Amino acid sequence: MNLSVKVLLVIACFWLLGGIPLAANEPLEVPVKGMVTMVDLGADKCIPCKMMAPILEKVRKDFEGRAAIVFLDVWKDSSHGRRFAIRAIPTQIFFDAEGKEAFRHTGFMDEKRIVAKLYELGAPRPETTQ
Repeated sequence: MNLSVKVLLVIACFWLLGGIPLAANEPLEVPVKGMVTMVDLGADKCIPCKMMAPILEKVRKDFEGRAAIVFLDVWKDSSHGRRFAIRAIPTQIFFDAEGKEAFRHTGFMDEKRIVAKLYELGAPRPETTQ
């Protein structure tokens, strides 16, 4: 068996076990250890979820290296819904840097409220230049 086939088999096993991220920049472990983490559970075809997608992308870029912003599609992988015990989408779950759930919200959440919650949970503010 050549190396590329072995790599594909390993990737397939991780994917089947739910260990492969759904997005290229999504961490393998949720919540991310040592970092304030926001997990948005939704679906790419749900209207409020679609409305939140550009907000999540902006917050993800703005907080890169300071907080983890993760989107999990529960219609593509229902195990996420079971794992986090959600009843409706979108649902946002915020974890502190120790990985403890600190806040949960169901429905659309705007950028201002997301950012405020990240700071409240201890996400570092960007360094200011003088």
